[in-house]
Amino acid sequence: MKRFIGFVAITCCTLLSPIGYAQDHYTEGNVREVSFYRTKPGQFDEYMKFLRSNFLPLSEELKKQGLIVDFRVMVKTPHDMSDWDVAVVTIHRSYGAALDFNQGDEDKSKAIQANHYKTTDEKKQREMAARRFDMRTYLGTEYIREVNLRPLQ
Repeated sequence: MKRFIGFVAITCCTLLSPIGYAQDHYTEGNVREVSFYRTKPGQFDEYMKFLRSNFLPLSEELKKQGLIVDFRVMVKTPHDMSDWDVAVVTIHRSYGAALDFNQGDEDKSKAIQANHYKTTDEKKQREMAARRFDMRTYLGTEYIREVNLRPLQ
């Protein structure tokens, strides 16, 4: 039993030590929520129009209300048919702001969407935004922490 407890203690120290050591190198910054998409053939321009008319005004208002820090859209030439060509980025203050549910923030977000789509009916809002599914394929989302390097002393 003592050997097992010793093994667990050594394992925990070994696994957790890089976390403490890494903090010597940087401070934590914002968290980027990056969703990757592959536009369907001939749909890139239509998808960009969709983002300009929906993602842009909604994100600007979310930023203005303090619900997000910032947002970006990135494009690249894909390497093959399974590679992304559009990345939609939402920048949050922290992992908590990106991943934890907050009823107050949810209510503000729903009000922004209702104002944009001119209806509080969430089913109608989803129907109005559903045309994006014909323009692109969702490939996945990653959460990436920005770090601010500390200078060497």
